[in-house]
Amino acid sequence: MTTSLKKFDTGFPADAVEFCPHPLAQDILVCGTYKLLEEQDHAGKQQRVGRCLFFAVLADGNLTLLQEFSLPAIPDIKWCHMSSAVDPVIAVADSEGGINLLHWSVSERKATLFQKVACGSADTLCLSLDWDNRRLSSRYSVNLIRDLPVVQGYSSLGSLVVSQSDGSLSLLRSRDGIMTVVENWHAHDYEPWISAWNYWDTNVIFSGGDDLRMKGWDVRQGFDSPIFENRRFESGITTIQTHPHVEHLIAVGSYDEKVRLFDTRMPLRTLQEAHVGGGVWRVKWHPSEDRREDLLVACMHDGLKVIQFDQGLPDIARGGFKLLHRFDQHESMAYGADWSFVSRGESTSLVASCSFYDQTLHLWRG
Repeated sequence: MTTSLKKFDTGFPADAVEFCPHPLAQDILVCGTYKLLEEQDHAGKQQRVGRCLFFAVLADGNLTLLQEFSLPAIPDIKWCHMSSAVDPVIAVADSEGGINLLHWSVSERKATLFQKVACGSADTLCLSLDWDNRRLSSRYSVNLIRDLPVVQGYSSLGSLVVSQSDGSLSLLRSRDGIMTVVENWHAHDYEPWISAWNYWDTNVIFSGGDDLRMKGWDVRQGFDSPIFENRRFESGITTIQTHPHVEHLIAVGSYDEKVRLFDTRMPLRTLQEAHVGGGVWRVKWHPSEDRREDLLVACMHDGLKVIQFDQGLPDIARGGFKLLHRFDQHESMAYGADWSFVSRGESTSLVASCSFYDQTLHLWRG
């Protein structure tokens, strides 16, 4: 049983967490929170508030809170994996139809909001988001020369896909560092909990939701109909992530407590499934190619788990899986989880996870 290195009270219910991949900021950890207020606004609607908590993670596993950034409630956060020659950027999905882009200053160690993009109306929640460039982390050098120039301007931030509570998806593109919604389309009949890029072919987007459908979309063909539609799920689809080191492989999680692996060339046939318990909210492949078989799973009602797929992922259909680590010290629904990009030669990696009703962030090794 894995034990906690550090426990932190997040103040509001916590549901998203991400380590920064940038070589000069890999000690930075961000946690997103989501609070539904009891009081109503002037229009009679319940208000949702949140905060981005920026931490420095010390070598011994301790945390230092650097900054609290107030926003509407936060369902999802993702760092942009762009050039290491510029300061990092994080995108934050909020409960009022917006995507917030924050610049993290490596030199000043603080975040600044530099753009807010409206994807939907103020009563629409942005449920998930994903950058199309998140394979770039594997190209970052941990031995980067420390006097690289850090510039404030961004020539390109890549593209974002955002899912929203009204069933729609939005495609955002950057030009001269400015993000703009270029497409918005109805994708699911119920909440699409997840939208994700194919990191190996960034013309392709995956989405899944409470209509029990996983769909694929090709940005070159328009969005009148998906390029595939998998209807073989028994519960709502909550998470999808492309493998950063193995082409054509995605991990898909759902409320039915299972993680399924698919070959993107045959997305209607499950390669393998792992029953992990608790209901799956997030999956994260390990960022190191040396541990490419390892998957971090936030299991909501059953804590956090690190599972390993046997036999090597190119031959995954012939393999099984085993439980490497489990973390059970969260006292409520475990939603957010992420691996640190820092490698110090240990056999285990630093992991951050957060849970909702007990308002807790934990650091542990898995």
